[in-house]
Amino acid sequence: MVVKRQDAWTPDDDLVLAEVTLRHIREGSTQLAAFEEVAEKLGRTPAACGFRWNSFVRKKYEAAIQIAKSQRQKRNKEKGRISRVRVLSEQLDHGEDHLLSLDSIIRFLRTHKNEVAELKRQQRQLEQEIKEREEQIRQLSKENEEMKSQLNHVQTDYQVVNDDYKALIQIMDRARKLALLEEEDDEKLKTKFKMDENGNLERIDK
Repeated sequence: MVVKRQDAWTPDDDLVLAEVTLRHIREGSTQLAAFEEVAEKLGRTPAACGFRWNSFVRKKYEAAIQIAKSQRQKRNKEKGRISRVRVLSEQLDHGEDHLLSLDSIIRFLRTHKNEVAELKRQQRQLEQEIKEREEQIRQLSKENEEMKSQLNHVQTDYQVVNDDYKALIQIMDRARKLALLEEEDDEKLKTKFKMDENGNLERIDK
């Protein structure tokens, strides 16, 4: 029994999800099949993969998705043309060349060549975009680690400053209390007395 993961998605996990899903889109497969393949690779559930794709990863690959859909359409057209070529070949083999003309065959081959060249161009463009996305993910991951390190330093510095502040407050409080005691002692020393007519001492107020 495979244990399904519950941990957070990493940039590498997102990249696997994107690559597999885009491949399934290009090949005319379903996203559900893509999620099942990713789930098998990453040890997660297809539902978790689908949720991650729709809620986060898909937004980063909108352009790549459009290219993949375009390639799927080209792929389907290519399959149709291959089927027509087979039919044409069978017709020629059966002596039905009167249904075709040399010009139509040339036009077909030229169109086919141009479409293949366009498909290759789009494929190169998609591969370049995927590389750029991978680099962006790596860069963001690196920046994230650096920010975590800086946050740890800031938290440590804050704790030191906070401890110093508390110690300073305590010192100031003790100094204030000591000053008050010294003032009281001074007041006591300044108090004067005199003797009354009956020989008793009484304090002389200021």
